[in-house]
Amino acid sequence: MTTAIPRRAGASLAAFILAPPCRTAERRASRLDQHRALTSGTRTWQQAPAIQPQSRTPPPAPTLTAASAVKAAQHNLSPSTDVVPLRSLTDGLADPPPILSENEKQVDWTRSYHGLSATPFTPEQAAILQQELSYEDVEIKPDGIIYLPEIKYRRILNKAFRPGGWGLAPRGETIVTGKVVTREYALVCGGRLISIARGEQQYFDPDGIPTATEGCKSNALMRCCKDLGIASELWDPRYIRKFLKQEAKECVVEHQMTKKRRKHWMRKDDEIKYPFKEVPAGSPAGGSGGGGGFVKR
Repeated sequence: MTTAIPRRAGASLAAFILAPPCRTAERRASRLDQHRALTSGTRTWQQAPAIQPQSRTPPPAPTLTAASAVKAAQHNLSPSTDVVPLRSLTDGLADPPPILSENEKQVDWTRSYHGLSATPFTPEQAAILQQELSYEDVEIKPDGIIYLPEIKYRRILNKAFRPGGWGLAPRGETIVTGKVVTREYALVCGGRLISIARGEQQYFDPDGIPTATEGCKSNALMRCCKDLGIASELWDPRYIRKFLKQEAKECVVEHQMTKKRRKHWMRKDDEIKYPFKEVPAGSPAGGSGGGGGFVKR
């Protein structure tokens, strides 16, 4: 047995060496084909998932209930937190007059006194400015203060200097306090400074500030016109007493809704308007229902 094994091993080795080359090549080719078949084939874990074709129809829209619809509408209408809050008019109007450079040829009326008292007006202009007031032009407030409407100041200036021959130049920025709007103006006539005055106007709601700025300008115009002699009688105590005696009357009026009474000054040719009505002096307050006192004269 020990001699048979070496023989077989040697026989097989000799047969392999002595085998023709064509059979060896065939064996190599078959092994190569088997290797290619194993490497080129796709394994199960290497396979990519199949791509499903996308549907062209859009997905159905989600149904909104009434509560969700209202909530969405409120969200769209509510202001965004990123929006810058609006600036309040009570913080000031930030309207300073323009600042002119030194090379400008025109006069800087914010600080100039050009032409002040340079020459008097013509006699015709002076006669128009200092013309005596007519009682028909004077009005009276409920508290007894007489005044000339601001539009009549403008008419007198237009008559004396013609439209475009005069103007109001702001001398500073509009100042807004808790209850008052004020600004300084300069009255310029014929290209020269005439007078400077600060106007003021009360307001009761921030929405009324723009209207108060216009009233502030008119108030400054009235004060500037005092230097021209326009309506100077309104500051004369004797004229005021004479006008109140001849053209005005004091009465007691009652508010028809609140039944409150107060004294009321008015022109004799005017009528009391709703919601007030005139009541006889000394009559019971609140009508015939009683419960009120008497108004003292």
